[in-house]
Amino acid sequence: MGNSTQRSSALVQLISGAFGRYLSMLVLALLLFGIIIWISGRNPIASYRELFGSTLGSWRGFSEVLVAMTPMVMTALAVAIPARVGLINIGGEGQLYMGALAATWGALTFSDSPAWLLLPLMAALGMLGGALWALIPGLLRAMGLVNETITTLLLNYVAPLLVAFFVFGFWHSPMDTNRTSNFVEAARLPALPGTRIDLGLLIGILLLAAFWLLMRYTRWGLEMRAIGGNPEAAQRNGVPVKVHIVRALCVGGAIAGLAGMALVAGYYGVLLTGFSRGVGYLGFLISWLSFGNPVSILLTSLLVAVIVTGGSMLQLTTALPYAIINILLAMALFVVLSGINIFPGRRTT
Repeated sequence: MGNSTQRSSALVQLISGAFGRYLSMLVLALLLFGIIIWISGRNPIASYRELFGSTLGSWRGFSEVLVAMTPMVMTALAVAIPARVGLINIGGEGQLYMGALAATWGALTFSDSPAWLLLPLMAALGMLGGALWALIPGLLRAMGLVNETITTLLLNYVAPLLVAFFVFGFWHSPMDTNRTSNFVEAARLPALPGTRIDLGLLIGILLLAAFWLLMRYTRWGLEMRAIGGNPEAAQRNGVPVKVHIVRALCVGGAIAGLAGMALVAGYYGVLLTGFSRGVGYLGFLISWLSFGNPVSILLTSLLVAVIVTGGSMLQLTTALPYAIINILLAMALFVVLSGINIFPGRRTT
C-alpha cells in the first residue's frame, strides 16, 4: 500500500511539474511569436485561430496531428534515454532511416508471411537497424576516441544516402525510381477506421510509460541517473560506465529505428527517398524542450505536431512563409533554455 501511494505521488508530481513547464513554454513562445507576426503586418489572433482551428477544430484535423506526433514521440525518446547518462544523441534522423531500411528489407523479402509474423519481424529489424547505426558512435565514445555529438550528427548525412542507394539500385518501383513498390497488406500497421492513426501511436505511448518506470524503479535506471550526475563517482562505485554509454545509445537508436519502421509500415506504406522530413531533428528539439521528462515529451510532441501540421494551412490563408513555423519552434526552445517558468511546479525526473 505504501509503495502504491509513493508511486501515485511521484506520478502526480511528474505531471504537475511537466504541466507547469509546458504552459510556460506555450504562453511565452506564442507571445513572442505573436509580436513577430504583428511586426510583419499580420493579425496574430487570426493567425493563431487558423493555426489551431485547422488542427484542433475538427476530428479530421486532430487525427492528422496524432499521425504527425507518432514518430516525434519515439525520436524524442531516442534522445532522452542517452541523455540520462550525459550523452547528446543528434543521430535520431540517421537511426530512423536505417530502421526504415532494415524494416523495408523484411517487408520485401518476406512479403508472403502473415501479418502476425511479418509485423513483429519488421519491428525487430527496424530496431536492429537503428541500434547498429547507434553502436558506431557508442563504441567510439566508450573508447574515448570521438565525441558522440559529432559522430551521430555526421552519420545523419550518410543514412539517407544508403537508403537512396538501395531504393534506386534494387528496390525501386517500376513506375517511380524514388520509392519502392507498395508494401503488401500484411506489412502495414493496423489503423483506426477512417483515419491514418496507426498502431505506432500506442507503441510510442507505451514506450514512454516503460521509460518512466525503468528510470525510476529499476537498477538500470538508478545507475544511468548516477552516471548522468557524476560519471567518475559512479565508476568508482562499480557502475560499468562504458557499458551504459554503449547500451544507452543503442537503445535510443533502436527506438528511433522503430519510428522509421512505423513510418514506412504505417503512414507511407512504401519506402521513399527523403521520407523523414526532419522528424529525427524534431525529436531532438522535443527532448530538449521537455527536459527528457516522459509526460513533457508527450505534451510537447502534441504541440509541435499541431504547429507543424497547421503550418501549411497558415501559409495558404495568411500568406506567411512556412519558415515562420521554424521561428515559433525556435522561440519555444529559447523560452525553455532561458529557464523561465511562469507556472512553477516541482521538477521530477
